[in-house]
Amino acid sequence: MSWIDLIGFGEQGRGGILLWAMGMTLAVTAASLCIGAALGAVVAAAKLSASRPARWLGDAYTTVFRGAPELLIIYLVYFGGSQAVTAVGRWLNYEGFLGLPSFLAGAVAVGLISGAYQAEVYRGAYQAVSRGELDAARSIGMGTLLRLRRILVPQILRFSLPGLGNVWQLSLKDSTLVSVTGLAELMRTSQIAAGSTKQYFLFFIVGGALYLVLTTLSDRVFNFAERRVARSFRHGLGRH
Repeated sequence: MSWIDLIGFGEQGRGGILLWAMGMTLAVTAASLCIGAALGAVVAAAKLSASRPARWLGDAYTTVFRGAPELLIIYLVYFGGSQAVTAVGRWLNYEGFLGLPSFLAGAVAVGLISGAYQAEVYRGAYQAVSRGELDAARSIGMGTLLRLRRILVPQILRFSLPGLGNVWQLSLKDSTLVSVTGLAELMRTSQIAAGSTKQYFLFFIVGGALYLVLTTLSDRVFNFAERRVARSFRHGLGRH
């Protein structure tokens, strides 16, 4: 069988499976980015807090999850989470092992790592917001929630977009490690196809090429978003 047939969409081709795995990689990366966004916002607020214990907790989180090996975190979440779920099951009189779903474990693990990096992105974006705008908003009686909605959130998102693009690419690469949980994402699917056909070089090259497609398209999307946000802010300043 030729290499074109192997990566094609015929009866014995692996093209459809690889595209499905590519979609799974995007899904787990997107889920982890959302989890990381929520965690990163909380951790960034803690690091910017006037409370010293909150700052210590925020610093501890970013130090641990940026410093520990990504594979170790995935193992801890997957196996530790499965052990915790099994313990709860036994407490409810259920006998047997309860494994944590691979997708959930992968998304949470990569999300924990992503949250540590996103926290620093949001913290830097917050510090880039002009203090004069916030002082002016306070002087006209604008409340905390209104300042957050009208001034802080839009500008933090604007300043954080380049950093979030880098975090997305990092999470996309970290998703390859989720294959150790058994999730059929792009890396694991390429490995299975290579093993079943003995065409290791072919399928690893194809897998790498598909990852390059994902990273290239991601760059285009984030660059487009940055241009649109910058244009909207210029138009807003022009109207004022």
